[in-house]
Amino acid sequence: MLESITLDPDFPADACVIWMHGLGADGNDFVPIIPELDLPRTHTVRFMFPNAPTMSVTINGGYVMRAWYDIVGADLDNRADEAGVRRSQMQINQIIADQRAKGIAANRIVLAGFSQGGVIALQTALRHSETLGGVLALSTYLACRDSLGIEGALANKSTPIFYAHGSVDPVIPIALAKRSKAELENYGYLVEWHEYGMPHSVCAEEVGDIAAFLKRVLKI
Repeated sequence: MLESITLDPDFPADACVIWMHGLGADGNDFVPIIPELDLPRTHTVRFMFPNAPTMSVTINGGYVMRAWYDIVGADLDNRADEAGVRRSQMQINQIIADQRAKGIAANRIVLAGFSQGGVIALQTALRHSETLGGVLALSTYLACRDSLGIEGALANKSTPIFYAHGSVDPVIPIALAKRSKAELENYGYLVEWHEYGMPHSVCAEEVGDIAAFLKRVLKI
């Protein structure tokens, strides 16, 4: 199973947010955001930040870095290595299974991810056999979209999706994110769209909206 940074609450955990970082980062990337969520001191949410495996990334000249999958070219409609996406999906499913074995109910588990990590959050959650609590899709896009109609699990058809993107994102253009949002809605998913005047990053307003979403779906 992937190594993860785990932040346990002060009280026994009965919920878990599994948060995937972006290309070239690691599990530490979003740890500083947790205090900014301003959750109640008595909250019972475990936060897990798994480290993606290291691999050679084609678009970066073969440089070895942490990545959830390879990116073979700049074509936005074919940028994800499907085999790699599915491998990471299986690895996140292992973490979910481990949390289930530790007593966390499936509907108390939220998958979150930024950029590449958001691809994996969507990929995994929408195909998971048990109903999850929600998805945080941050500055990301929908991969393996042509198979979603067949592979999408009925259990997560109504799982709330928080989809956030920057209007001046130079890495994943907002047009691609909006197209991904439209594709999700065409498949019948519930998408809560948030757009911010930021590049490929996270802003303070977004953090506040993420906090509100988590408090709502996890009833904190």
